Amino acid sequence: MNRRGGYGKLVRDRIPQIIRQEGAEPVTYVAGPEEYRNRLRDKLGEEVAEFLAADDTEAPEELADVLEVLYALAAVLGFSAGQLEKIREVKASERGGFADRIVWTGNR
Repeated sequence: MNRRGGYGKLVRDRIPQIIRQEGAEPVTYVAGPEEYRNRLRDKLGEEVAEFLAADDTEAPEELADVLEVLYALAAVLGFSAGQLEKIREVKASERGGFADRIVWTGNR
C-alpha cells in the first residue's frame, strides 16, 4: 500500500501502452486531483532516490526523470516550466548557484 493511500504507483502516460505491446493487460485508473498531487510528491522522492543510487552513467537519465516530475508538480501548482525556470534564475541572481562548490561549516 502506498503511504498516501491506495495501491499502485504513478507511472508515465505511455506505460500502459508499452505493457500492452509486451502482451500483458495493465490494470490502471486515473487519479483524482488530490491523489495525483500526493502521488507526484511520492514519485519525486522515488526518482530522487534512484538518482542518488545511480552511477555517473545512469545519472543523466535519472536526473531527467526528476525533472519530468518537477515539471508535472509545477503544472499541478499552476505554473509552467518556464515560470519555474524564472524563479530559479531570480534565486540564483540573489543568492548564487552551486558552481563555486562552496561548503559552509558555520560562523565564528
